[in-house]
Amino acid sequence: MARKSSSPAQSSSKSNGGAAQPSESKKGPTLASLRTEIDRIDKELVSLLNRRAEIAVQIGQVKSKNGLEVFSAAREEEVLAKVLGASRGPLPEDTLRHIFRELMSGTRALQRTLRVAYLGPKYSYSHLASVAKFGEAVEHVPLGSIAAVFEELNRRHVQFGIVPLENSTDGRIADTLDMFTKLPNIKIRAEVRLRIHHCLLGRCEWSQVRRVYSKSQALSQCRNWLGKNLPQAAKIEVVSTTAAAELAQREEFAAAVASKPAGQEYKLDLLAENIEDRVDNVTRFAVIAETAEARTGRDKTTLMARIPNDPGSLAKMIAPLDKTGVNMTWIESFPMPGPPSDRNPSYLFFLDVEGHAEDPEVQKAIEAVRKRCERLDVLGSYPRSEIVES
Repeated sequence: MARKSSSPAQSSSKSNGGAAQPSESKKGPTLASLRTEIDRIDKELVSLLNRRAEIAVQIGQVKSKNGLEVFSAAREEEVLAKVLGASRGPLPEDTLRHIFRELMSGTRALQRTLRVAYLGPKYSYSHLASVAKFGEAVEHVPLGSIAAVFEELNRRHVQFGIVPLENSTDGRIADTLDMFTKLPNIKIRAEVRLRIHHCLLGRCEWSQVRRVYSKSQALSQCRNWLGKNLPQAAKIEVVSTTAAAELAQREEFAAAVASKPAGQEYKLDLLAENIEDRVDNVTRFAVIAETAEARTGRDKTTLMARIPNDPGSLAKMIAPLDKTGVNMTWIESFPMPGPPSDRNPSYLFFLDVEGHAEDPEVQKAIEAVRKRCERLDVLGSYPRSEIVES
């Protein structure tokens, strides 16, 4: 008797070794299977992160033997650049930057806990800039003035300080420039370019706001918005945006111009966000220390030059930069304090040039500029940084 032939479906099943039917193979992964995969990856991540930390500790031991510092702005910028360059998504760059910032902060703390002074209190923009550069695993030390930040560093009570240098809306920060004239031995070790987002925070309705508190610079950066949207409210200057948030929490019919984290800390309602007049509102902060930073190939150098108040003296001072091909990216004038009778005072100029002070062309330019100044101080060479969000 002839054998009964197999049906097409049975033949397909046999040839595929009993594989699932086409209708079954098209089914996507289940929630349980995806969670299992996440758990497996998390386990691998923890193992790799701890292995990375072990190597970082070994690096710290090598640095200690060779008298090197734990923190290196150049190396951390290099790590971030490589990480962001290797990413193909879908994680956004800001997320990766935050993850690796805290990873490096945590591994640094295994070697040594750093103390970083900043213009406080907590949740001020200087505090946010300090966290953006050093992460949470350091001791952030809030102080009452920019001068106090310089002094604490000069007394070696902290290893680093962070101070505002300039704002894209308001320009130079005079208190910081003044302290460099008094303590030119303090060096700029790194920079933080923080995009400043101001929020209107309070416990009442927008229409009920009668007083708006904030620091003078924050009020200035939101001047047009406040004039258009809160013309009836008094604008009152206080020592910091965080102090403004504290007042808005205590007082009825009051609001603060401050950061979103300050509003969260003081349990204030977010009445409006991103109220700064310019979308490119960026404050550049200087990370200050006792020593400058090593070369990275992506550097800038800040100079402080004292020249006489004579016709053409500024043009003569910067002429060597053009001759040597060194690009100047920032310049600010600052009058030297002197007696009222001094009718022809000297002026200080702060300027940034591209490159490191040890680069041959920059070194040549600096020496030529020095010959045309009454005094020239190199305040530091450090890596150029990208803008980070506050």
